[in-house]
Amino acid sequence: MAKVFRGKFLEALEKAFDAGQLRFPGQISSVAAPRAFADLLRRASRHKWVVYAKRPFGGPEHVLEYLGNYTHRIAISNHRLVGQEDGKVSFRWRDSAHHNKKRVMALRVEEFLRRFFLHVLPSGFVRIRHFGLFANRLRKVSLDLCRRLLQHDCALLAAPATGPPSTSFWLCPECGGVMVLVERFAPVPTYIRPPPAPGVAA
Repeated sequence: MAKVFRGKFLEALEKAFDAGQLRFPGQISSVAAPRAFADLLRRASRHKWVVYAKRPFGGPEHVLEYLGNYTHRIAISNHRLVGQEDGKVSFRWRDSAHHNKKRVMALRVEEFLRRFFLHVLPSGFVRIRHFGLFANRLRKVSLDLCRRLLQHDCALLAAPATGPPSTSFWLCPECGGVMVLVERFAPVPTYIRPPPAPGVAA
């Protein structure tokens, strides 16, 4: 999987370079030459890329609570700003290395703005992307369908067990009798064993 991803990623980089969509400022300006960039891709393809994702210490609930503090906030809130004087901006910050003690830091205006704009997303990027039912293109249609299905399901469960349901969905197509819900099976990943290689006993 990592090898496939590496190949696709490097291929996308090469196409973007050929289309002139990449920029190489500052210390990486030497890679802007076509031969140097091709050499960089060749060296990158030889290495094995490993994605390391550490398990969160507090569990998924802790991660969601932590990220939830940042999804709808700016880089620094107004109440943390102390003042501006002599070309410097003073603001409060929390020193986690010393038991979260509150301190005041003063930075030059240019440095303060540089740090602030590190938290501003480039054009075309958004903080939260919704997928599946909440994808922007089909969100309204998908949610309306979900609500209708949930109401339909609740109505069936609330209906008396002896009386026939109001829809033919729960009627047997063969005999016309009422089908009774016995158990629901949750979707689980299914492993399909591949056929044995030629000459290898199953």
